Amino acid sequence: MAELSFSMEPHGASVVASIRGELDVVSSQRFDDYLAEAAATSDRVILDLSAVDFMDTTALAVIVGHWRRLVEAGGLFFLAGARYRYVKALWITGLADRLPMYDTVDEALAAARTIQPEPGQPEPGAEAASGHDARKSGDPEATAD
Repeated sequence: MAELSFSMEPHGASVVASIRGELDVVSSQRFDDYLAEAAATSDRVILDLSAVDFMDTTALAVIVGHWRRLVEAGGLFFLAGARYRYVKALWITGLADRLPMYDTVDEALAAARTIQPEPGQPEPGAEAASGHDARKSGDPEATAD
């Protein structure tokens, strides 16, 4: 089991919050605290899941809670690098179709630069995510080994 680690890096008006390891019930409070810290840093959070080896539904609940809070406050919350094999809960629950997802952090940053969020919008960035094959990472056949 990989040791859970977090890192945060500002990119212009956005912050990239990177996770490495397993997100589960044991780590959910640390994960929640970390996302709260990221949201306090910027109202444009990109959650890099490319180094996540496992994610259960408790971690998913943390993600959805922060996504909703940021969106309601007029911010952005994008996912980047989610690999189907390791974060299946996103697809099983149908949230992969609702949360703005990008194959890479660079794609998410590019989208964040072009979107002006408005308070009360249900899913800022969803239009951009569906417009340029950004959900390719959600295709199980494309990402399964």
